[in-house]
Amino acid sequence: MPVSKKKPLPKKYYRVGRSPTGLGLFAVEPIEKGTYIIEYFGPRVTSAVADELNNKYLFEINSRWTINGAGRRNIARYANHSCRPNAESDVVRGVVKILAKKNIKPGEEITYHYGKDYFDTFLKPIGCKCPKCAEKRAAEKAAAKAKSKAKAGRTKAKTTKAKTTKVHAAKAKTTKAGTRPKAKAA
Repeated sequence: MPVSKKKPLPKKYYRVGRSPTGLGLFAVEPIEKGTYIIEYFGPRVTSAVADELNNKYLFEINSRWTINGAGRRNIARYANHSCRPNAESDVVRGVVKILAKKNIKPGEEITYHYGKDYFDTFLKPIGCKCPKCAEKRAAEKAAAKAKSKAKAGRTKAKTTKAKTTKVHAAKAKTTKAGTRPKAKAA
């Protein structure tokens, strides 16, 4: 399919499905880099009203207007956050477009970076669950575990060495006195 910057892809190119972070938007067909995938839409509210809403599906267009994308018809709301996304959002004349940042394979989740404000408010307190961050946390956890094991091994080796040294010192004292050391009961 030729790359389109003016019209979003037909619905046959993506689907909503289970994701490690809840529900997500997935590619069904290959999507080329630069393709306009979907529009993020909903009623426009002023930023003052948006600040009063208890809603995670708000998309700030500019300092004055925000899109309330909470409606279920807004399929773009299922595109999850990623610190290493394969799509990006672009605001053109008040319309929020989700564009492919790179080629997206069938079955791959469509993700974009939600922005620093959203990240700091909603994601940072609970920890980002995107694949790259999960991978990074797993590597840090494994490194900490290995470090802890190595430290425990060094402590055990020091303790064993200290016990061995004490036993040898006790044997040396009793041998010099002319008596034979008694075997300790285990």
